[in-house]
Amino acid sequence: MKTEMIVVDKCVDEENSYTQAVETLKSGEVVAFPTETVYGLGADATNFEAVSKIFEAKGRPADNPLIVHVDSKESALNYVQEVSPKALQCMDAFWPGALTLIMQAKPETFASNVTANLQTVGIRVPNHPVALKLLHEVKLPLAAPSANTSGKPSPTLANHVRHDMDGRIPLILDGGATEIGIESTVLDTTCEPPVILRPGKITKEQIESVIGTIRSSSGNKDNVPKSPGMKYMHYAPTAPLYLIEDEKSLIEKAIQYVQEKGKRVAVISEMDYPLADFNFPLSMESLYASLRECDFTDADLILAPVKSSDQDQDALMNRLEKAADHKWFS
Repeated sequence: MKTEMIVVDKCVDEENSYTQAVETLKSGEVVAFPTETVYGLGADATNFEAVSKIFEAKGRPADNPLIVHVDSKESALNYVQEVSPKALQCMDAFWPGALTLIMQAKPETFASNVTANLQTVGIRVPNHPVALKLLHEVKLPLAAPSANTSGKPSPTLANHVRHDMDGRIPLILDGGATEIGIESTVLDTTCEPPVILRPGKITKEQIESVIGTIRSSSGNKDNVPKSPGMKYMHYAPTAPLYLIEDEKSLIEKAIQYVQEKGKRVAVISEMDYPLADFNFPLSMESLYASLRECDFTDADLILAPVKSSDQDQDALMNRLEKAADHKWFS
């Protein structure tokens, strides 16, 4: 399969810009497109065969449900039932935006492989002009996980998508770099109080300011997860990644220790370490790009300094812990 990449203007105004993408999606194929979080791999969420192509392209486990993207609150309400007042409040406060709401799906609305045969579905309205234009033109709900090989860092540039998906999907829409850089916050509104299943840019405190007390999930590794990001290892670079306490002397000793064994070290951090063989920036916006850059080096080991007590970085720590498979350098 040949993969075509089309550069699209973020100031979308040409009606013909999206004709090819719309036709591709309506024919049951997959299209990668930008959102404000990461690039998504989209297919018609009502078409089992189309959605199967997402799983095939990504190598994604079948029990990992997909988030559905729609163009408006009104569209979302066509596909769900028993919507709680708190879910409606969140829609009004945070949509379009980086918040996915888990709600009860209307029976026989979505392909069963979208929901992993659950009765719930995660839905959001993205806050990106390219994504919104595409959704408006295609007039379909799009199942759209991140457009990367399963388990690898999510793509924040179209070239990241091409690296992973070249020859696997027919079309990539290049809308430039994503703004947020990590996936959406996922909030389960089918329980009381609601539960954050995956942290993201929209924080627990922001949500609580709208709907009151919510809880954070402790994860789910045994049962079928309600949300992506709960069960499987994610975001991992090729070289092993280790978390390390953010203390300069400790990090420098770790670098020297590894190098004395004849190995090369990459550090992903807010500051550079001259002793390291490679340095890459660490922030919510740059994390996935930095992890991908590590794969283009000959680093044998990657260190990510973090403050283990920093509760203000829940979303970033969540991604780092999964990328490191919870390993700490010691």
